[in-house]
Amino acid sequence: MPPTHEAVRDPPNSADGELSVLIQQLRYLDALAQEEHFARAAERCGVSQPTLSAALKQLEDELGVALVERGNRFRGFTAEGKIVLHWARRMLDDERSMRQETSAQRGALRGTLRLGVIPSANAIVPPLTTSFVIAHPDVEIDETETTSNDIRRRLSAFELDAGITYIDNEPLEHVRTLPIAKERYVIAMPADSPLAELATVTWKQAATLPLCLLEPGMQNRRIVDGAFASVGVTPQVRFEAGSMMAKLSYLASGTVSSIMPSSLEPWLRRIDGVRVAPLVEPDISHTIGLVIEERQPVPTLIEAFWSHVAASTHQPP
Repeated sequence: MPPTHEAVRDPPNSADGELSVLIQQLRYLDALAQEEHFARAAERCGVSQPTLSAALKQLEDELGVALVERGNRFRGFTAEGKIVLHWARRMLDDERSMRQETSAQRGALRGTLRLGVIPSANAIVPPLTTSFVIAHPDVEIDETETTSNDIRRRLSAFELDAGITYIDNEPLEHVRTLPIAKERYVIAMPADSPLAELATVTWKQAATLPLCLLEPGMQNRRIVDGAFASVGVTPQVRFEAGSMMAKLSYLASGTVSSIMPSSLEPWLRRIDGVRVAPLVEPDISHTIGLVIEERQPVPTLIEAFWSHVAASTHQPP
């Protein structure tokens, strides 16, 4: 996108003009934090690099502190810069929420809901998000597949509005949770697997097969590893994948088996040459839910999505 501004002008005298300049400066700061590169941050904001740099220098002068480590390239934020970035993101989030609430008062819910989703929840999310968008045609969903740890971090940094993740396995702090579904586990195997004809497969038996599992940084992988450890076996992990799509691709190759959430079973059974069986001994389940930051007031768009998910899953709001 070509630059849309050529220079930073002195802020207008009006309070509204000063606020507008400040919000733009904060957007530049947030873009720099996300891109970690001045030119890419400028491109993201639709301005020239000198414009972005001058605006950030002006913000530093107004605050009386250095925000960015100086050098030929981006080297990170100063200690003061990290503090300002946190408040910048909070202010930008409040500004977004203000605009959404004023739109809602005029009878139309508008805006973009930024949603983080763990890979194993892929099958349960689309019915919730598509029905929400159908009910609110001016709303967009920006969905990111990521880890449970990243969801917690990005919620607290105001980079996500909500997340769909495990809510009963690892500690969650300063968030509001809404149960959505129970995750159980199946094993998907090539048709020529020695276990393919079994109605159920134990975790001990599953450990004898060559497997493709999610990466260790994923909570699903930690759950699976814990299940194998609970019966005193070590799985034969041949491949580690960063997404559920990658796992499905390895499974379709016909060379490995994979531990999958049972919510994907209808799709797994459509893959030629794949057999699916529930995993037992132990029978494990974990709760997946919607999480949002614990704060008041809750932004209108986030509250609307929360209420929609609660109604769709028959949970109390």
